[in-house]
Amino acid sequence: MAMELNDEIMISAPRDRVYAALNDPTILQQCIPGCEELIRHSDTDLEAKVVLKFGPVKARFGGKVTLDTTEAPAGFSLRGEGSGGVAGFAKGGARVVLEDHGQETLLRYDASADVGGKIAQLGSRLILGTARKLAEAFFEKFKEVMAQENVAE
Repeated sequence: MAMELNDEIMISAPRDRVYAALNDPTILQQCIPGCEELIRHSDTDLEAKVVLKFGPVKARFGGKVTLDTTEAPAGFSLRGEGSGGVAGFAKGGARVVLEDHGQETLLRYDASADVGGKIAQLGSRLILGTARKLAEAFFEKFKEVMAQENVAE
């Protein structure tokens, strides 16, 4: 089952700081809902362990993410795939564009994902709704972390 997500969010920090934070495993681990572990193997390869709940199905996903940073610091893209054992799999990608607005940055993303297995049987409305909530939770936490960093400076 395929799905598309896109949104934009204004973050109270300059573009270079937002870009650096989006590439910092410590910050990402704080912001990714259910993230238990995030390991950076190289500048472009990450490994994650995340526990997610889709309706009645709760699963621990292990997966890999590959970053393409050729557009830095104006943006980047990523591809990833993960397996949740009997719960199923997820794979997809996203393109993130960072627009400079003085001391703020407009972050725009377009993401697509494909899920299969038990999760896919739950129905597209539940899965899409959960995916949107997860994306919103990530960006709200990211905004909060960036605001705390601004205060700390």
